[in-house]
Formats: sequence, structure tokens, C-alpha cells
Amino acid sequence: MKEQPNIRIALTGDSIIARRISVHNDEPTTALYEKLREADVRFTNLEVLPNDFKGHPAARSDGAHFAAHSYVLDDLKELGFNLLSCANNHCLDYGVDGLLTTIEEIEKRGFSYAGVGKNLTEARMPVYHDVPGGTVAMLSATSTFFIEDQAGEARSEVQGRPGSNPLKFDVEYQVTEEQMKVIKEVDEQLGFGEHRREFIRLGFGAPPADPDIYQFEDSNFRVAGTLAASFRVGDEPKVISRPNEKDLNDIIKWVREAKSRADVVIMSLHAHEQSITREHPAEFIREFAHRIIDEGADVVAMHGPHLIRGMEMYKGKPIFYSLANFIGHNELVYKLPQDSYNRFKVDASMTPSEIFHKRSDGGKKGFPGSALYWQSFMPVCHFKDGKLNEIEILPVGLTRGDTPHHRGRPYLATGEQGREIMKKLDDLSKEFGTDLVIDEDGRAIVKLD
Repeated sequence: MKEQPNIRIALTGDSIIARRISVHNDEPTTALYEKLREADVRFTNLEVLPNDFKGHPAARSDGAHFAAHSYVLDDLKELGFNLLSCANNHCLDYGVDGLLTTIEEIEKRGFSYAGVGKNLTEARMPVYHDVPGGTVAMLSATSTFFIEDQAGEARSEVQGRPGSNPLKFDVEYQVTEEQMKVIKEVDEQLGFGEHRREFIRLGFGAPPADPDIYQFEDSNFRVAGTLAASFRVGDEPKVISRPNEKDLNDIIKWVREAKSRADVVIMSLHAHEQSITREHPAEFIREFAHRIIDEGADVVAMHGPHLIRGMEMYKGKPIFYSLANFIGHNELVYKLPQDSYNRFKVDASMTPSEIFHKRSDGGKKGFPGSALYWQSFMPVCHFKDGKLNEIEILPVGLTRGDTPHHRGRPYLATGEQGREIMKKLDDLSKEFGTDLVIDEDGRAIVKLD
């Protein structure tokens, strides 16, 4: 008997969960949870470390250090989630031990997960999630990370390094000839040029492979925090970004493997990097998504900037450039290490709530102060007879109470709010040649031939 896969996949964005939210039973909330549970596969990006604060805090974090009590995983399970993306810019907030404890807690509860591992190969590999209608593979990577967060490959004589699956990228800054003259003058007058040439003479560096590239770099104070940029001359100033070819090819290898072993392949990417504004992805992100679909992925699900970015139908397959937040408990982190206090430049005697209150000026600025960060959406991809047949897109709101513990909980948005959220998605998607037909409650259906 030949099987024809029939699978429904619900996709959500960043779950920054610090409290139980499954206990809420108001109608908009339960309506969303019911729609989530109707799907066979329920995906979210786990952007906290549910490790009971075990491990050693990293010296730096991209924001606050995001750890949580392990019981939040039970809550995600109660909501219905069964597939977790774990590669993001917070997965090493409590060091290697904190990550390994998180992996133990995830495995203990039977979640399927990808994007982190005890070495680079483990972090790169897909996870396979079997449901009655077929098999879904998911790969998870992050382009937003500190260099020490990426997993390292094992050798026969040396163990690998636990960490995340990295997608590095290369950036060039195109400037005019007049601007390049100024850059070169500054480079020489500050002594950077001579330092760099000395490094090359000593064998610690090499000139750029492309002779048209001018490398502006402070190689003297590199440990304290280097200043480095690659410039080239062009007609107008612009930023050019491309996915790192080695990382891209390594990820493609596992996408091909997943395609040979699953009915549907999801590629998850955590990517903060933007174009001119935060709502528009950087150039390399779109190139990555297209290449990954060319090599066999059926869905590309992105998250990271905590707000909505557009979606694109590329060769009949969806790319969601940002699914935004699903759970936004950023201000409810139970406790913070001293490194977070140092980063926020606050007194060591302050409590976490006082820190977040000061950071947002009482909820008037930052994420709490902007409606953009409390709007989201949940696509449900219907695969019938092995092919994508329909995408149902539901508008999602996050509660915006006066105090942090009344903020960040998802619910099904309807009426004017639902239409407003979906219009935002539609406007951003038009830039990628994708139009949505939205009903009176803000729900959209994308049908495929």
C-alpha cells in the first residue's frame, strides 16, 4: 500500500516563557489553543533555557540572560507543542552546562527538537517527528549569536563543543570613491594599517582574497572588542550581505538528508538581522531561504526580531520571514546574574522587576511601549497527498496589561484587531509578491493549485 501523507503543521514564533499560561481559559485564549491542538505538528522557537538556572552565566548575553524553571516545558506540553527549535541567541546564556541541562529537560519530556547539540554535527542534524499522517523533519539554525555560542566539530583526538547550529554571514560595505579615500586616510592615521601589515608579516593574518576589498580593522585592541569592516567602491553606499558558503553548504547537506527521510521538511532560522528597518530582513536571509527551498525544504519558518515580517511564496513553498512572538515574558525572568546587571548599568541591589521597569521607563519604551511587539500570527500548513494544499493564517494578539505579569500571553485576535494584524502581514508580504485574502475576522487562506 502506497501512503499519501496528510499532515497539518501549526507554526509559532518565539516562546519566551517564564510562567504557566495554560491555566487561562478565557474564550480568545482557549480558541487559539484549540486551533493549535488541531494540528498534527505544533512548532515553536524555545527562546529560554528551562534549566532551573543551572550552569554558569555567560559573560555576555544579547539582552537579559533568559533562563527559567523547567516546569515551563510542562506548560508548553500542555498547550500542545511537540516540536521545538532551539538554535537562537539565548541558548548559551548559562554556558555549556546550562545548555546541556536544558537538553536533558527537553528530552525527559519527549519533545522533538533540533538546533543544539553536544557538537556541531548534532546541532546541524534534523529531527524526525512521526505523526499518523506521515513524517516531518525539522532543522534549526541561528544567524544571530556570539561566536563562542556556536557548536564545534569533534575530532578523533579532541571532543567537540556543545552549542548551536550557526549560519554565519559575510558583510561588505559599498561606498563611493570619495568615501573610500576618507576611510583609507582614517585607517592609516589611526595606525590600523600598519598594525594589520605587521600581523600579516608575522603570519597571524592574510590580505583579503578579493583585491577590490579594503579591510578596515583594529587588530591591536581586537580582544577588547575589535573594529572591523570590509569596504569596496561602488556607485552608491549600500550594505551587501551573503550567507557564509561553508555554513550554507553544511546545512544544505542535512536538508537533502531530511528530504530523503521525511514527507515534509521545515527549516527554522532565528535571524534578527534587518535591512533598512526591523520589519525587513537582511539580504542574506532571503538568499538563504531561497537556496534552502531549492535544495528540498518545504517550509522556512523564521523568528527573532520579535515582530511581524512578511511572508513569501517561493516556488509554491512558504517562507515566513518572522513569525514574531508567541509568548512574551521578557520582563518576567525570575532572576538575573550580575552580568545582566552590568549590561543594563543598574545597581546590584535592584530586583529584576525594578530593572525591567527602569529599562522600559515604566512600560513606555522598548517592547512594552510599542504595539508592533504584541502582534503575531499562526500559520497552519495543510499537506494533502504529500503536497502543500492550503495555508490557514490566524491573527494572534499578546496581552498588554499595565504590569508585566499581565503581558505577553497569546490569544486569537478577531474583528478589527485581527484585520489590523493581518493587514500588517499582507502589506509586508506584498513586497515579496505575495497577496493575502483576509476575511472579516482577520483570517487568511492561501490555496495552492
